[in-house]
Amino acid sequence: MENIRSMTGYGKGEYNDGIRNIIAEIKTINNRYSDINIKTPRHLRFYEDNIRKLVKNSISRGRIDVYLNIEYISESDTIIAPNLTLAKQYKSAINEIKEALQLNDEVRLDTIIKFQDVLVAKENSEDENELGVCVENSIKNAIEKLLSMRENEGEQLKNDVLSGVEKIKILSKEIKTYSSTLVQEYKDKLENRINELLGSKYELDENRLYNEIVFYSDKSDINEELIRLNSHILQLENTLNDGGAVGRKLDFIIQEANREINTIGSKIGNLDVTKNVIEVKNILEKIREQVQNIE
Repeated sequence: MENIRSMTGYGKGEYNDGIRNIIAEIKTINNRYSDINIKTPRHLRFYEDNIRKLVKNSISRGRIDVYLNIEYISESDTIIAPNLTLAKQYKSAINEIKEALQLNDEVRLDTIIKFQDVLVAKENSEDENELGVCVENSIKNAIEKLLSMRENEGEQLKNDVLSGVEKIKILSKEIKTYSSTLVQEYKDKLENRINELLGSKYELDENRLYNEIVFYSDKSDINEELIRLNSHILQLENTLNDGGAVGRKLDFIIQEANREINTIGSKIGNLDVTKNVIEVKNILEKIREQVQNIE
């Protein structure tokens, strides 16, 4: 049985091989689909496809932001190289803005080097295999911490939903109990009302009364809806206990349960039943909100 996971989480992983220290951060939030966004220094972009595969293998759904940074420990293994072509383009663009706005400011070096990728850190050895190993290990460490956090929150969500499920079971039983007496109550009220209006002047037509009661009974019969509602609630419980990435399935089950409880509410106007129907709908709405955050 797999654990239930929340779609919200954060994990930070580091890997140090004595030459470089790579830091990976992964943040995740709710999303209906898998949306992976990766931000890395320019000279680590060669590994983005591998990072995407690592993330996909562990996280099936959510908006996933991956941030990667590198700190060089040994100066001899690092080269800081200027990107002169890019620097010239920045200078040219700044001069064009100056002319358009009629400004007299000088273009300063400290301004240009602040722009992204004007100065680029490179591996002296340019060994992409070694660098790739470091990146992979830092990502794996971050994923491990992220999943731990998502599982902890997922367990809380699971317990909250199961608590709601137990309340719905109790309310469903009460609805069944209330509804079982509705036909007899309707018959008694109908007979009393007829007697009030007609008194003893006219003889009551038992057949017509019987037909009216049968019609009411058919119209207010909610046994099928209760059976389907209880089936959905049981399926909701079993799906949670099975675990894994079940968020979409849970969302669908809740939609079906809502359909049944709405039908029950529309069929029966009894005050006690109506109160329970409203309470079940409130609980289902709370569960739906919680399920939105389950992977």
